[in-house]
This record gives sequence, C-alpha cells and structure tokens, in this order.
Amino acid sequence: MPKLETLPATASTDEILTVLKRDGALILKDVLSEAEVAQVLAETMPYIDATEPGRDDFTGRKTTRTGALVARSAACRDMVAHKTITDAAESFLKPFCERIQLHLTQVIRIRPGQPKQQIHRDRWAWGTYLKTVEPQFNTIWAITDFTKENGATQVCPGSLDWADDYQPTDDQIGYAEMKAGSVLVYSGGVFHGGGANVSNGDRIGINITYTLGWLRQEENQYLSCPPEIAKTLSPELQALIGYSMGSYALGYYTPPLPAGEGPEVVPPEFALGRLDAGAAQFGNAELLAEVQASIRGEKETA
Repeated sequence: MPKLETLPATASTDEILTVLKRDGALILKDVLSEAEVAQVLAETMPYIDATEPGRDDFTGRKTTRTGALVARSAACRDMVAHKTITDAAESFLKPFCERIQLHLTQVIRIRPGQPKQQIHRDRWAWGTYLKTVEPQFNTIWAITDFTKENGATQVCPGSLDWADDYQPTDDQIGYAEMKAGSVLVYSGGVFHGGGANVSNGDRIGINITYTLGWLRQEENQYLSCPPEIAKTLSPELQALIGYSMGSYALGYYTPPLPAGEGPEVVPPEFALGRLDAGAAQFGNAELLAEVQASIRGEKETA
C-alpha cells in the first residue's frame, strides 16, 4: 500500500509543490492547533447537524456535506485564507491564469457504515475537457483524526498521468491517515475518494479547494456569500471568493439601476461599496498587464 509523504506545517511553497507535482498529494502535519480545531467544530456543528445525508452512492447515503463556510464560520475564513495554502495554490495554478479563486468549501462528515466512495478526479467537475491545464489545488482539513477505519481519504500517489478510465487496484491505493489539524493537499488530477467508515464514530473533514480565475466555480460563492455578507470580509478574502475580475474582461457587471442612475460597466468590487460611481470603471490595469505579458509569452505573477 503506497504511503503519502508528510511535511511539517512550516514547509515552504517549493517543498510542497515538489511533492505535489511528483505524487499528486501530500499531508501537512499539525497546521491547526487543538483550540483552532475546537473553534471550527463549534462554529460549524449546528449546520452539520442540520444537513441531510447524500441521496446517491457517490455523495454518500451516510455522508453529510455542508457548504457556504465563508459566510458561516470565521474560523473557516482563516483556513480559506491560510497563507501557506494560498501561496502554494497561487504558485501551482498561476501558470494557467492571471488570478486564482475559491472553488469550493464543504464540511464532509462520513458516518459509520458509509462504504468507500468511487475513486475519481476532482477536475472531472468540468468533465474531461481540460487535458493540458491543471485547474485545481485542493485541500481536506482533518477536523477529527483520519484513520483507515473511520474513512480516511483514499489517494493514489503517482496517478497524475493515468488515463481517465483507469481502474486502480487495491495495492495502488493509499490512505490519508492524519491527526486532527493536519491537511491533505492534493491536485485536481490525482485519483482519490472518500474511505469506508467501519468505525463507531464520525470522520469530519473540511474540503477547501481553489481553481483558475477563468473557470466556473463548483460552489457558487456569490449566492453562498452574497454582497451583504462579503462586504464584511477582508479585501483579500473578497477577491479570493470571486468579488474581483478574473482577468481583464472576466467578471464585470452592470448594476440593475434605473437609466442614468449608476455606472454602466463596473468590476465586482462595486457591489461591496469599495468603489463609488465616479471611480468605478471596467477593467483592471494590473490584470491587463498580466494578460498582455501572457500573450507575449512572458511570465507575470505579480
């Protein structure tokens, strides 16, 4: 059975990406303290307890999936914006985009009796159309200990080059066994799936994933975290969940106001009160420079 490499929480971006590009997955140990894990549970358990189980075999008939975590939990906001994670996500995804964005937040609770999930790739959220682009940087944060018995995530290290229709054998599947507070980091291209819970307790993990700024998000952040909530967040988190231009011409809108009572074309920040009508304008000079550099074949990451 293959074993996932484990790095300390202090690992550098280069160390994380070296393993990620080789194996497709790794574990960061002890990223959250016991107190931080307890805060996450305190803020999310009312929503978890109110969530109905899945209605098909893939989502899990004894598994609950609870979203909208940016709107619901301050502790989860800190996890979404965790610098070690976002720095690695940006470095991993920036070869394919001008800006990254939050793709999904979801508490996954695997309850006793849940069979193992079908092995899959998360990038299949967009079908199998993306062949030469890596669209995702993914994490699962252990909020309870993860063991093979309670449903630790199945992962196939080294599966990045496998064909989409490949069926892994048991000896190619490892398990993301880790203590609460640790984080499984994995690529959108690695084969994985939820484990079977044959224990007598719940396995709780939080799936937080990031994607290219020009792709449709799996979790619609604008509805999960509408402007009246988003305007209370930091500008960095606002941009990460999508209240920013994804590229020079991606993401603008026209405020639904009577004729002549507002600007015609503005960036998403206008909805958060960060720009007045006089200052609001379409486009972003910094992103335009990045797009132009990309077209010229140059590398812009600022």
